[in-house]
Amino acid sequence: MTVSELSGTGSSTLSSFDLTDKPWIEVLRVDGSQDELSLRQVFEQAHSVRRIVGDLATQEFALLRLLLAIVHDALDGPCDIEDWADLWSEAACFAPVQPYLDLHRARFDLLHPEVPFFQTAGLRTAKDEVFPLNRIVADVPNGEPFFTARMPAVDRLTFAEAARWVVHAHAYDTSGIKSGAVGDDRVKGGKVYPLGTGWAGGLGGIFAEGDSLRETLLLNLVAEDTAEFEITADDRPAWRREPCGPGGLERAATGPRDLYTWQSRRVRLHHDEAGVHGVVLGYGDPLASRNMHRREPMTPWRRSLAQEKKLRQSPVYLPREHDPSRAAWRGIASLVADRVEAAQGAEAAQYLRPAVLEWIARLVTDGHLPRHFLIRARVIGAAYGTQQSVVDEVVDDHLAMPVVVLHQQDRTYARQAIGAAEDADLAVRALGDLAADLARAAGGDEEGPRAAARTAGFEALEEPYRAWLSVLAETGDPFEQRSGWKGEARRLVGRLGDRLIEAAGDAAWQGRTVTGKKGTQWLCAGLADTWFRARLAKVLGDPGDREAGQDGSGGRVDGDARVPGPSPTPESVPCAPARPDTSVTPDREAHV
Repeated sequence: MTVSELSGTGSSTLSSFDLTDKPWIEVLRVDGSQDELSLRQVFEQAHSVRRIVGDLATQEFALLRLLLAIVHDALDGPCDIEDWADLWSEAACFAPVQPYLDLHRARFDLLHPEVPFFQTAGLRTAKDEVFPLNRIVADVPNGEPFFTARMPAVDRLTFAEAARWVVHAHAYDTSGIKSGAVGDDRVKGGKVYPLGTGWAGGLGGIFAEGDSLRETLLLNLVAEDTAEFEITADDRPAWRREPCGPGGLERAATGPRDLYTWQSRRVRLHHDEAGVHGVVLGYGDPLASRNMHRREPMTPWRRSLAQEKKLRQSPVYLPREHDPSRAAWRGIASLVADRVEAAQGAEAAQYLRPAVLEWIARLVTDGHLPRHFLIRARVIGAAYGTQQSVVDEVVDDHLAMPVVVLHQQDRTYARQAIGAAEDADLAVRALGDLAADLARAAGGDEEGPRAAARTAGFEALEEPYRAWLSVLAETGDPFEQRSGWKGEARRLVGRLGDRLIEAAGDAAWQGRTVTGKKGTQWLCAGLADTWFRARLAKVLGDPGDREAGQDGSGGRVDGDARVPGPSPTPESVPCAPARPDTSVTPDREAHV
């Protein structure tokens, strides 16, 4: 291997790939067309760009954070909400970015011989190994060639592609054993043992998305005077720090500019004039995630009692990662419940919503955003497997909601939005119980049918809930909107229940003796149906007469609270000896 190859330049005569001028960030324009832009073009044309389009959603998140670091640093702010308001109203708000990029142009050169962008010049292993590019391309997991878009391996990348994956590696690279670099004192036997994923890999990534990239950048541009948020005077991005050596540097994070560009890895690309053909990748700067909620704004947080006990301090907050099996709308409480509501008396809150949403709550509360202004809360994250050494899933979801649900003083809309999601959860629970009861009546296993029914229930309610939430601010009476939602949920879940009843086999209609919490009793499809209707009426109200302040199930409506009336008892409902003739009564929606 030649000296030029060891330096990462190969036999190339290409000495520069300037990210400020060369197109490398893929975007979707507001007119639906796709394009690839340089850093200068991204900021110049942010008003006509809908959003960044990454190779993966996690890449989009990492690139957005890079752009936010540039804006924060170029503007040196915003300092306060008035400063932000001036930016929001100024069409050329990103004009200071252009001279800023001129000033730091050398640090944005992907191929710079001394300070290559997000890399360590001369990084090498003791054996001068150069590794395949699947070390940094996350859609090519090692050993899983059938789940990749680049079978069987990544042989080459364009410089634009390589730049995107370098940014992604610092944010989301997997853990596991990595090759040790010469000069890294953590190397043992030529290897560095697991030190965790990239910084963003441990987050439940959330940001507010507007109608254009300009809006998105400004909505996530948290002001320095935001309550419960700490930014040191020394907060600055990676390109305004000393170039990284091969070892890790243990230090505290200074604020969002630092965290958005945290150098969690040591990287060196190997290339020729045609593109990148290899990489050296190792661990970079370590960073503990506990109690970083005052510095990292783009994730929710949870209290960790185990860490509090271990560290003998309270509270201790850790990032709240996304559950791939749970859609964003079902977790709306973690997005819209403010910190005062989340705390109970003098006790610290169990959960904290992302600081970026606290910031938007401040914008709407102070009148800088209209109450009906619609944002999309984008939810992005990586789910790792096998000791975080592989990426199992990438979470990518969104929830469109009017900013009034984040209002810090008028919490009515937020409570109805949360309550509507809870209505859905309770209704789907009743549907799952119906499936389990039918399975028990037939003598089968109940957990499989219960899980399948719950999945079907949430799928049926997801789009209706999203549509309901998006127009919540268009009414003056959120309680009436909530009542309408209950009716829609009752109709949809009731229809699914009808299908389960109609599909019940003869064994379920015949019934059998089962043992439950109330002792031994006879259970059949007819009784399971009646229990289901009673449960549904209890949580969503009865579709019958609601006059005279009644909810239709014999309960009294008192504000938003419900005092349930009497429900049918098992003893009062006889079991059908055989399946009913559905040809006579095809519509079972009114069946009780």
